[in-house]
Order: sequence, then C-alpha cells, then structure tokens
Amino acid sequence: MSKQGATIGENIKKYRKRAGISQDVLSNKANLAFHTIAKIEAGATPNPTIETVKKIADALGVSLDDLMK
Repeated sequence: MSKQGATIGENIKKYRKRAGISQDVLSNKANLAFHTIAKIEAGATPNPTIETVKKIADALGVSLDDLMK
C-alpha cells in the first residue's frame, strides 16, 4: 500500500466523519459504489483515480487538495 493511498483514504474518512455521514451516504452522493469508498478508506485501493477522488471531494464539499494532502 502506498503512503499517498493511505493518506487519501484517511482524509476521506476524516472529512466524511466530520460531515456526519456514513460510507453508504457518501457513496450515493458521489455516485460511486459503496465498496469503492470502503476500499479507499481502508487503504485497499492505494491509488484511486483522480476522477474518483474528485467525485468524493465534491460530495464532501471539500477541495481535491484537502483529500490529497
């Protein structure tokens, strides 16, 4: 697992919890499969596509940079 992948997953989880929503709600808002969110947050998908991360950022109301740093 790459360090960046883990960081993206950790950041997604942090912002999702801050928003008070579940992985299921986030997956619906981002128009992604539930398992996609779960795998990224768990670090099982170390290099999600930029398109996927952008959808998640938009759904969370944060910038792409917030999730990538």
